[in-house]
Amino acid sequence: MEHFGAFLLVLTCVLHLPLTEGFPTCSRERFSCNNSRCVPLNLRCDGVDDCGDSSDEVSCLNCTTGSFHCVATARCVPGHRICDGKADCSDGADEQLNACISLHKPQACSRSEFRCSNGHCVTSSWRCDHSNDCEDGSDEENCDQNECEVNNGGCSHMCIDLTLGFMCECPSGMRLVEDTHCEDVDQCLDLDLCDQTCDHSNGSPTCECQDGYVLTPGTGQCEATGDVAYMVVSTQEGLQLMDLGGSEQRNITSQTSSPGPVSALNANNTLYWASPENDIIYSLSLDSSGQSPTVLLKASTGIRGLSVDWTHELLYWVSTSSHALHVASLNGSKQRQLILGLSRPTAVAVQPLLGHLFWADSGASPRIERASLDGEGRIALITSAIRHPVAISLDIPRGLLYWADSGLRTISRVAFNGQHRKTVVESNGYLDQPFGLVVFESRVYWSDQLTNSACSADKHNGRTLQVSQRLGSVSPAGLAILHPLLQPAGRVESRISRDFKNKDLSKSETRGQLPISPFTLIFSLTVILCILLVGAVLWWQRAEFRGPHSFSLGGVSLKESQDPLLLAGLSAVHERKDGILTSPTQ
Repeated sequence: MEHFGAFLLVLTCVLHLPLTEGFPTCSRERFSCNNSRCVPLNLRCDGVDDCGDSSDEVSCLNCTTGSFHCVATARCVPGHRICDGKADCSDGADEQLNACISLHKPQACSRSEFRCSNGHCVTSSWRCDHSNDCEDGSDEENCDQNECEVNNGGCSHMCIDLTLGFMCECPSGMRLVEDTHCEDVDQCLDLDLCDQTCDHSNGSPTCECQDGYVLTPGTGQCEATGDVAYMVVSTQEGLQLMDLGGSEQRNITSQTSSPGPVSALNANNTLYWASPENDIIYSLSLDSSGQSPTVLLKASTGIRGLSVDWTHELLYWVSTSSHALHVASLNGSKQRQLILGLSRPTAVAVQPLLGHLFWADSGASPRIERASLDGEGRIALITSAIRHPVAISLDIPRGLLYWADSGLRTISRVAFNGQHRKTVVESNGYLDQPFGLVVFESRVYWSDQLTNSACSADKHNGRTLQVSQRLGSVSPAGLAILHPLLQPAGRVESRISRDFKNKDLSKSETRGQLPISPFTLIFSLTVILCILLVGAVLWWQRAEFRGPHSFSLGGVSLKESQDPLLLAGLSAVHERKDGILTSPTQ
């Protein structure tokens, strides 16, 4: 009876909790209506009853004309701070293209573009060509003026005024690109014969290889020495490990969600991957016998790209739900949003030896950009002739960035400084829906979700297409190649790495740290008080009716809960032997 009385006391406490607010059931990206419906946050305070009970239109800010309403933080941002390159909304909404368009704020035109009177941008060479390219025809006005007197006509070097229009010219040793820009002529990249180092000082290219590679006689190809290279492919049935030729293949994890990006730390054979459907990043060490995949950190949904900084031991990723580029320590203890206000980021890559960070954005204004490892010094490398970039990869020995465009069905490359652009692979029946991309030795590898295959081709010209693996009905996604030479030794100190070493991080977010609502706090305190009260009653009853007695507290064993995506019984136990990953079960 005494325990029944304690139970009634707890029940009374719980029944008197302030439950009128209801438990929140919506995700952080959705608004919880009073009728328990969930609607996207961007529909909050849009003047439309999306909830059905008008609760999404209650207590809305009435921002003045010219300002922008931040739904995520319930504040108004002044017009002069919209689209200024710095996110004032926590979700970066004030830096997205639709915000600029809704406020009729002119886009920032590049040097090679002409700004129309309505704020739109058109190619400078279209100016005064007897064709109205601006909607308001402003590109055909005042055509008798000297265009070279205004911003040098948009030319990077020499501008020559003509009777009708103008033209750009380049000095000797340079060539004109996109009608306005001059870039240095690189005979080695033009000939594209060498996999790595090229010397053209004697009039003909001489190819050399970096340490760890061997030059194939009679060719410019560099082959890696030492360990055998393996490819890891993320699929809907888990991670699959295979050799580059596709003859050996086996599953190393099992999962039930949609496949996503994958990256690796080659120094210790550790894999990192995520699914776009959930907000978890996983890790797995292939060198630890019998070790199962573990949850590294709780991130955000919509993760489309992962990249490991092997020198500073950091992990970068981009998310289409947060519209941001994130960074975290490889032990998962700290994480931070580094670059906000992206439209639809799809891929990320890092070159820590040069301090470069690259990412692709396939939103309304598709582009590929570069910044420092700290997110500073942001510049656009590719903004034209690009439609839907979905993956990027680096050719570190040559200083080139490769990207796959699912809209154009091409794989192209560009130097780290934005010059020497070239389309390498064009649609060939296996490039209709690419997802993953990686460059190794003389070839570029990619996954295609339409044909369910992993393919490769010559990284210089797209020839010698090879279908490394046909995965049947299994859809592939991210790719990674395991080989130490892909991540050469070296170190360039960065501010972000120093910050992550500092224990007191005012800007960093600790793993799994979420804001605590007032309702949750009140609920927790009430339950604690009820438990303490029940304990006091039970203690009083025992002391009153049974008298004092001694007791011992036995050991308590706590077992960590298992993530539902990680199925028990990882069959492949990997060991290193003569540079080859093997499984005792085989």
